[in-house]
Amino acid sequence: MKTAPNHVVGITYTLTEKGSADIIEQVRKEDPFVFLLGSGNLLEAFETNITDLAIGDSFDFTLEADQAYGEVDENAIVNVPVDVFIVNGKFMEDLVQVGKPVRLQDQNGNPLIGTVLERGIEQIKIDFNHPMAGKALHFKGEVVSVRPATAEELDHGHAHGPGGHHH
Repeated sequence: MKTAPNHVVGITYTLTEKGSADIIEQVRKEDPFVFLLGSGNLLEAFETNITDLAIGDSFDFTLEADQAYGEVDENAIVNVPVDVFIVNGKFMEDLVQVGKPVRLQDQNGNPLIGTVLERGIEQIKIDFNHPMAGKALHFKGEVVSVRPATAEELDHGHAHGPGGHHH
């Protein structure tokens, strides 16, 4: 059976940035990445490169930044007033650490996750770009399982069971 839309696929892989040997993420056979192909939950170019492979087939491809998480948008790097991080008169020191993610909401209440770049006396510089923005991603791995999705998985838009979503 080959990977195709509306199939639950399990893969192992090593993710590096193009041209680097430093591993960003590694998924092994003991705990494969399991997903519903064609559900729109993954990068389109990633799914294209995985489609039409059989169990045991290997893959080795690179997604350029524009196929992955896009280029870095300088407009997504903003200065946020320090008073946003003051609760009950106290600055949330443990929450605002350079290099760490911070969760905020926009004016409409939508959640935002950014990375703290700098802490100033009056402002905190936060990067709301995806952490992989501007990077070409290299995936190397193998397909370890393929099966047709159940009606419930198709209805929910994700894989269930081992390696997938649990309700």
